[in-house]
Amino acid sequence: MAIHLLGIRHHGPGSARNVKEFLETVRPDIVLVEGPPEADAILSWANRPDLKPPVAILCYQPDNPRESVFYPFALFSPEWQAIQYALTNKIPVRFMDLPMANHFAVENEIREKKKVGMEKNVSAGREATGGREVEEGREVAEGDAAGDEKAGVTIEPHPLVKIKYDPVGYLATAAGYEDGEKWWEFMFEQRTRNEQVFDAVHEAMTALRQTLPQREDYLEDLREAHMRKTIRQAEREMFGNIAVICGAWHAPALTNMPKQKEDNDLLKGLPKVRVESTWIPWTYDRLSFYSGYGAGIGSPGWYDHLWNYPHDDGTRWMAGVAKLFRQKNMDTSVAHVMEAVRLSNALASLRKLPAAGLEELNEATLSILCHGEPILMQLIQHELIVSNRLGEVPVDIPKPPLQLDIEKQQKRLRLPPTADWKDYTLDLRKETDLERSIFLHRLLLLGIKWGHRSEAGGKGTFKEQWRLQWDPAFSIDIIERGNWGNTTAEAAANFVIKEAEDSGSLAAVSALLAETIPAELPGAVDTLIRQINNLAAASGDVIQLIEVIPGLVSVSRYGNVRKTDADLVLGIVHSMITRICISLPAACTAVDEEAAQHLLDLIFKLNDAVNVLQDPSITLPWQNVLQIMAPNKNVAPVIAGYATRLLADYKLLQDEALIRAFYFAMSTAAEPAIAAAWMEGFLKGSGTLLLIDNALWNVVNDWVEQLSPGAFTQVLPLLRRTFSAFTQPEKRKIGEKVKGGGGGTVMKKAEAGFDPEKARTGIPVVLEILGLQLSFPEY
Repeated sequence: MAIHLLGIRHHGPGSARNVKEFLETVRPDIVLVEGPPEADAILSWANRPDLKPPVAILCYQPDNPRESVFYPFALFSPEWQAIQYALTNKIPVRFMDLPMANHFAVENEIREKKKVGMEKNVSAGREATGGREVEEGREVAEGDAAGDEKAGVTIEPHPLVKIKYDPVGYLATAAGYEDGEKWWEFMFEQRTRNEQVFDAVHEAMTALRQTLPQREDYLEDLREAHMRKTIRQAEREMFGNIAVICGAWHAPALTNMPKQKEDNDLLKGLPKVRVESTWIPWTYDRLSFYSGYGAGIGSPGWYDHLWNYPHDDGTRWMAGVAKLFRQKNMDTSVAHVMEAVRLSNALASLRKLPAAGLEELNEATLSILCHGEPILMQLIQHELIVSNRLGEVPVDIPKPPLQLDIEKQQKRLRLPPTADWKDYTLDLRKETDLERSIFLHRLLLLGIKWGHRSEAGGKGTFKEQWRLQWDPAFSIDIIERGNWGNTTAEAAANFVIKEAEDSGSLAAVSALLAETIPAELPGAVDTLIRQINNLAAASGDVIQLIEVIPGLVSVSRYGNVRKTDADLVLGIVHSMITRICISLPAACTAVDEEAAQHLLDLIFKLNDAVNVLQDPSITLPWQNVLQIMAPNKNVAPVIAGYATRLLADYKLLQDEALIRAFYFAMSTAAEPAIAAAWMEGFLKGSGTLLLIDNALWNVVNDWVEQLSPGAFTQVLPLLRRTFSAFTQPEKRKIGEKVKGGGGGTVMKKAEAGFDPEKARTGIPVVLEILGLQLSFPEY
């Protein structure tokens, strides 16, 4: 009976090569791999040619898909090579970790015990401190040392709390390395031959486990107990040559086994939950520790290169860098590549290394190919060192119905999932692009953010700009949303209706409608419109009504492009604007500066929405409200000024009437702060009016000149805020006009002594210049 324990790092070309060579040498009759036993049933798929790493086993609870875990594999993962060896040689291969059915349930118990413990500590803290505030109780519950002493409560560490540290870091420090990752890569991953490497790793880990403080980790004890149980089971089944592939840290615990009864007692009566598993595509980006993956590595792309080209002296790698640069239209010659390879090998020799590693290659690349520009190294980091490779799984692998429908739609609409960004400009006048847009909007409603939409440019509504990037974690979202339906249309409609029912906010439901209209879900749209109508009828808050109008107007614009009936939306908009016109003047009176600024922003957006609609039945009531608010002394000055500006834009207040309104608001009798606020409202959105109307310019100029130094200091912040909103060209033109001494004079009455006879003699001359012949009656 022989049991071979192979302690490995979960992802590394050196470890993977060592495992492969070891198995080919000892030729075991069964292979046990650290992993979830629930996935034993799908291990046979790993030998399919259309299952291409990187891939991952996804274990999840069907009743709660958010409770899930991934087991990623790359070609250079030792576990993957062990599985491939077993399947190729037709010997049994099994996972031996603690079943996820128990793992999930135990973790839930741990969370509940922690929660109960925190609540007890909070209660004890309140009693000890005479009922202090909850925040102080929270400090105690979190184990803050100062809080514990202050409250008189001693908090013991929970027996299940993990004490985390890095065992490999101790070995690296002993070897003179500051970085454990670099030490491990140098010792194991870059070496092509490692005789007795597993014995050395086993000996080192045994010493660490004996020397370091014992960790209080209940879950790890359960995991190692189940691993031992699986090994014993293989022995009972009369397997005589057993290969065990596990994390290096666990190897000593599987050598010196305790009594079988101790493990059985530890594993007895563990809670369970229902778990399912499947294969999903994975990416090298998600395999890196930059993604937050606990067992992640820093350079998946580089490890892939080491696996495929273990004897490369740097030439292949540098050729890949040069190819990348040329694809980005950056000139790179063969001489650059040769010189960079020579430099990297020279650096390796100076550092007494057997071969150039990634650090040496990066330094040579920076010096030779990047000409010392570190920003170009970011491109290499993303494209080569980490890489954006996406794996593949067979199309006939068992999947949830919603995922099958999504994949079917992706194929039909020619929207392949990729690990890298891919941009699409959709023309909604084309049938295929319209269907693509509908599909992407439905996924957004479901919270599957595969696509990110941006403005396509132009004034029309028939184009959309999308950027797509697939994330393997979307598998969890798809499984979770599968409870709402078997297709994207069904799931999105049911999900939206439920969201609307749970929300009692007019703004939230209106925003949901804006997101639902482009997804073409008629049933859900009807439900949302009815709810908006009911909420609007019951709402007496004019601000809330104004906030939702721009969104609803934007929704109505999709009517022609998407062949959607927008009449129902427009009907709600009409009724809501009518309510707003009735209540707005009162809402703008007796408000402080902050509330007035908020109302000003809302009225600005509301006016834009009214202009978009171009409907006289809406425009006329809106203009009437502006005529009420503009001269009203009780309305906030900034809003009254903006109302006056809008009346001027609508040509309802012009020439002398506009100047009189401006004079009245900016007169010396008005408080400087009030006059400045009125001018801020009048000039909101654009300062062009001051440039083209010399009369208004002089009114403002005269008003500023008559301000006392104290009043000028008082209104200066308001003036700065007003002019800061102007565009840069407007500011420049205004500055030039001030520098030039202004723009003319205000209209004045004719001076006394005007001689009509002299003026009459000049008329024929002017007419002759203009080429006109007119007769005038005698005076």
